[in-house]
Amino acid sequence: MESTGGPYLNTAALTSPVGIARLLQMTFGCTTFSLVAHQGGFSAAYGTFCMFVWTFCFAITVFIITCEFTHLHSCLSLSWGNFTAAFAMLATLMSITAAVIYPLYFVQVGCYPIGCQVRDFRIAASVFAGLLFVTYATEVFLTRAKPGQVTSYMATISGLLKIVQAFVACIIFGALVNDSQYGKYVATQWCVAVYSFCFVVTVVVVAFSVTGKTALLWFPFERSVVIYTFGAVLLYTSAAVIWPVFCFDSKYGSPRRPGLCAKGKCPWDSQLVIAIFTYVNLLLYVLDLAYSQRIRFVSHL
Repeated sequence: MESTGGPYLNTAALTSPVGIARLLQMTFGCTTFSLVAHQGGFSAAYGTFCMFVWTFCFAITVFIITCEFTHLHSCLSLSWGNFTAAFAMLATLMSITAAVIYPLYFVQVGCYPIGCQVRDFRIAASVFAGLLFVTYATEVFLTRAKPGQVTSYMATISGLLKIVQAFVACIIFGALVNDSQYGKYVATQWCVAVYSFCFVVTVVVVAFSVTGKTALLWFPFERSVVIYTFGAVLLYTSAAVIWPVFCFDSKYGSPRRPGLCAKGKCPWDSQLVIAIFTYVNLLLYVLDLAYSQRIRFVSHL
């Protein structure tokens, strides 16, 4: 009996450049957390975060490879192109963060007091963590939208920037909860409201794109996203002006780091981090607004 359903397995999911990149991601990710778990070791919130990144990215990559190889992604209520593009960008950001944090906190030149074997395992894990970042960045490069190409929204520069904006907002939130004293003034509370509102709306835009539900909305999704991006630029501009004034002006805060401030527990440090990443996100939203004028939204890919 002849089959009329076509091939059951998609070998291109493993042999294409993107497929090879994903196989390397799976290999490097598994190697990294195995080295750490076996002898390298980890501790505190920084080490736990790194292990979470490597195991999470490994699990999702295995899921993506399995679904594409077996065609199971066609049974999911997801916009698969948007989902894979969004995850690749998120994994790139998470993996480079872990690749920087782990050696910074756990790798040392000498053997004392952890022993030479543990040191060598940590160095090896750091090398593979760096390679893992390279493979995820390679997938983003391979799958990004080319000029004139009709593709998934999350594969466009504007879509990829949405992931980066949300990631940067998470860094801001981390600094906010680290004794940033944002509740001291109504003006700084306004800045927190700006960060929260833009983060939530950005996540909603990504969620609608990934689930492929944009066509069900009663309003034009693409126009609304552009209008929101313009509003986010205005909101972040206000935060970029207000936050430094109420944190670093001598009338409200301190223009210099207090000498008696403990390292890692100083509100001034958290305020500086927030100020820096406020400007980073403002730049990202401006770039997003510029690129959003040149793309076509496709929700069903």
